[in-house]
Amino acid sequence: MRFSIITITMNSREYLDETISSVLSQDYRNLEYIIVDGGSTDGTLDTIKEWARKDARIRWISEPDRGIADAMNKGVLLATGDVIAHLHSDDRYADASVLSRVATEFAGHPEALWLTGGEYIVDDAGKSLREIRVRNYSYRKLIRSNFILHAATFIRRTAFLEAGSFAINRKYAMDYDLWLRLGAMGTPITVDKSLACFRFHGGSLSTAETEKAFAEELAIRKDFLCGQPVRFFFHYLYYLIKKRRNRMFVQRLLRQ
Repeated sequence: MRFSIITITMNSREYLDETISSVLSQDYRNLEYIIVDGGSTDGTLDTIKEWARKDARIRWISEPDRGIADAMNKGVLLATGDVIAHLHSDDRYADASVLSRVATEFAGHPEALWLTGGEYIVDDAGKSLREIRVRNYSYRKLIRSNFILHAATFIRRTAFLEAGSFAINRKYAMDYDLWLRLGAMGTPITVDKSLACFRFHGGSLSTAETEKAFAEELAIRKDFLCGQPVRFFFHYLYYLIKKRRNRMFVQRLLRQ
């Protein structure tokens, strides 16, 4: 099994070394690492070039794009591996055995199309603030709430291509839109282990941005439940509750 790990970047030099190192230090060596840069001007490209000189598994491009979804789609089109994952440029894998664990799980479940696990939230210095454990999965729950963690999710390339690309008209919740399509195709493997670290810093998880993301998730859910207004009404009530809980969660993190 070969992995295609994709990182999209745009002026993200500060944490990029750590992200790249977490990929290339995996004890599972059969991988390609695709970096899609949007035209950085802060030295990010220097960092990418330096790593690429040292490791031939890195492939990279730098050109303008139409946003996050478009950049991620470019990475998928370049991918040649059996399994695809996206790791953003300020995040990292939890330890060096992540890909080995994922490969073992896929080998034991050859019918599975995708896999997801837990995630740590870490601060700008890398200190763990909280662990988010993987949730018990059902498609009904997924329609109600986006509980799949992006950096801890791995998808067979064939399934990714069949499900379709990230929707470029989505700015915040393009992953949720994809999860719903993948969920209609099959149930993911759930790994009771934190596979990635999401870095909480600056504007990465601001209240304003996450509330916009929740609103976009609701719009996706509404499109998905088109023609079922009664069912959508209950989803709307749940959205209001979750929005309030998330605001309190983010505020607690900001105080740490």
